[in-house]
Amino acid sequence: MKNTIQVDQRVRTGVGAAGSVGTEVSKVGVSVVAIFGVIVGLWSLASLVGGLVSSGGPLGLVGNWFKAVFGL
Repeated sequence: MKNTIQVDQRVRTGVGAAGSVGTEVSKVGVSVVAIFGVIVGLWSLASLVGGLVSSGGPLGLVGNWFKAVFGL
């Protein structure tokens, strides 16, 4: 009489943790660039509104801009 035992072994490997670090770094980088873009946009809008108010309107702003650029 012959006794045999059959054993199935399955080896599972995963690489899910290695790829997520690069993804998170990319997300943080994109977020930082987006936040700085919003800050620059708000600053430029505030500067434009301040220039309009101090010049007396859009025509005054354009006139003062030409005076400043061309030295009139």
